Order: sequence, then structure tokens, then C-alpha cells
Amino acid sequence: MSLHEISDKLTDILEKESSEKVLLQTDQKHIQFFLIQINRLLDYNQKVIADYAKTKDSLRKMLSNMSHDLKTPLTVVLGYTEKLKMDQSLVGKERHEVVSNLHQKTLSVIALMNKFFDLAKIESDDYAIPLSKISINEICRKNVLGFYEWLQAKNLQVEIEIPEQPYYILGNEEALNRILNNLISNSIRYGSDGGVFGLTLREDGKNMAIDIWDKGKGISEVHQARVFDRLYTLDDARNPQFQGSGLGLSITKRLTEAMKGSIHLSSKPYEKTVFTCVLKRITY
Repeated sequence: MSLHEISDKLTDILEKESSEKVLLQTDQKHIQFFLIQINRLLDYNQKVIADYAKTKDSLRKMLSNMSHDLKTPLTVVLGYTEKLKMDQSLVGKERHEVVSNLHQKTLSVIALMNKFFDLAKIESDDYAIPLSKISINEICRKNVLGFYEWLQAKNLQVEIEIPEQPYYILGNEEALNRILNNLISNSIRYGSDGGVFGLTLREDGKNMAIDIWDKGKGISEVHQARVFDRLYTLDDARNPQFQGSGLGLSITKRLTEAMKGSIHLSSKPYEKTVFTCVLKRITY
């Protein structure tokens, strides 16, 4: 095979975007090395093409979902404003109720947009959060106490296991607060039909693990691998009567990874659904 033939073969592979390789039987070491490098470039090119297609599809789906998620509450906002504008007979308590609903829905739109911006920031290549020694026991206690009234309102049995012995992790307190806030609120919102909420802090080898669990409907196996995807909602996976943006768990996963940790899900419907966040323990 001449250099001209190799060139023609490369042109054909690139034009057809095929996964072929340039193959040649030869005893000449420099030709063998040359072909190995060419095929490495072809592998890299095919990976770039595949990654681009995946990113493009993900972006298309994200924009479609964003449009849907924003359109619904904005339509409601428009309905309230038109009612205020057109119905001049609205007075007193009735008018106050419409204004209050309009205000709440506007706040939910702003919160949703902030989540989109937060996720975009977290996913950027230059995103980094400062890490330091923080007390994981205390942060877990504070976050559970923050949901005390909601847990009571749901009449949930609460099972908390936080050791008295102090443990420390390499982390970021603001990020960990947000992670726990997302996981606890999801557990209460989607798992309260199981009648119990639990949080366990435990050693996991050289790490610390936080289990946030419930005994509700759970998440079927087919959905478990996707719950951390952008804009994949637990409405599909867990309970259709609730609506969420599908951004909370994506943000949770990325914040956990920014602290050099990991997060996993295990779920058996009406037995136990557990989100486990594993973070690096430090002893100095």
C-alpha cells in the first residue's frame, strides 16, 4: 500500500464518517508506527464526533425541557395578570388572593431560572469551590432541624442516627447544606407515603457516608440510572402528582463531585429508598 493509497483510504473514512481503520500488512517498523498513529487519530476523531452528537442531543432535550418548564408557570402568571387587568370587580379578599398567588408563582419562576444558571455555572470547566475541614455531624443535625415542622406536618416517624463522636470531612459547608437540603426535601416530598424518614451518618472506610432514606413508593430500576441527569424529573420516576424541575439532583451530584465525593441511589419500592452521599473523611 502506497502513501497515495493510504491517503485515499483516509479520505474515504472521513467522508463516510465510518469506524474503519487503515490496515496494512508490513514488516517495516516505521510504516507500522505511522499506521498506529493514524488509527489513534481516527479513534479520537470518532470519539469527538460521538461526543458532539451526544452533547447536541442533550442540549436539544435540555432546551425543550427548559421551554416546557418555564412555559407552564409563565402561562399561570399571565392568567393571573390578565385576571387583575380585565376584572375590575376584584376587591378585598379575592383580589388579595390573586395577587398572593401571582407573587408565589413569580417567585417559583425566579427560583427555577436560578437553578438553570446554577447548574450551568457548576458544570463549567473552571468551576471550583473552596474545601476546608468541616464538622459533618453538626451540619447534618442543623439540616434535619430545619425540616422539623415539615416532618411534623407530614406526621412522619423520624429515625436519625448521628454519632456523638465528632467527624470531619474535607468539604464546603454551603455546598453540603445545599446537598442535604435537596436530598431531605426530595425524601419528604416523594417518600412520605412510607410514613418514615431517616438520616444516618456513618463511617465508610476512609470516608464518611450520609444515608437519607424513606420507605415510600421508591424509584423503579429502569429510572435509577437517570435520576441525576439534567431535567430528568422524579415525577416520571416516583410520583406523578408532584412536579419538579429535574435540576435538584443534578446540582446535588455535581456539588458532591466538586467536593471529591460520590452519590448513589438504591431503591426497593415500599421497602427502602436510600440516597447515599460519600465524602472524604479527615482526621487531622
